[in-house]
Amino acid sequence: MRLKTRGPATIAELAADLGLSGEAIRQQLAPLERELWIEREALPPSGEPGRPPGRYRLTLKGEGLFPKRTGVLAVAFADAIREEMGEEALEQILARVTDARVLDLQGARGDAAPMSEKVARSRGIYGADDAFVDVEKVPDGYRLIERNCPFLDVAMARPVLCSSTVTTLTRVLGCRVVREERFQDGHGCCSFRIYEDQPVDVRGLRFQREPDPKKSSS
Repeated sequence: MRLKTRGPATIAELAADLGLSGEAIRQQLAPLERELWIEREALPPSGEPGRPPGRYRLTLKGEGLFPKRTGVLAVAFADAIREEMGEEALEQILARVTDARVLDLQGARGDAAPMSEKVARSRGIYGADDAFVDVEKVPDGYRLIERNCPFLDVAMARPVLCSSTVTTLTRVLGCRVVREERFQDGHGCCSFRIYEDQPVDVRGLRFQREPDPKKSSS
């Protein structure tokens, strides 16, 4: 909070502001630095013996610990595009977003990779090393479960944006993918059923809206 409200600071400055010893400050800084929430900026040598002085500041990851309203902005952009240019324009932009996500997940071997490898790469659908994604093997394929959607506020407000994830998985895996559980329906996760035995010709497929589960069930 001190680094956020008053900016970068040295250990001596933090100790003075917080009424702690320099060693106590170091003990608090160490885990924050390991988690990449803060970083140390080297300062010009002071001429004094010992480690060169440094100033600590928040990283971009550390900024994420504080409230943001990026979701509100994303929803406003999506609504503005649809209202000004129409539904088709919004889908074209979502297609472009999907293209980028597919390229990021395909890997060097692309379609030539075995399904198990492609599914393993798909764990990074929301970001590399996502600790909240699980993959389960099921009789007809796999189930990918995301328990911490990083875009939850946007997804809850405009579920159509989630169709990009379903389309991305379909294109990367080359088979039918269905979102069976949804944060929007109160399931506390999104689970994607990957039907390995139902191949899909993804040539020409850029973006496709997922079926409305309420309409499908009726």
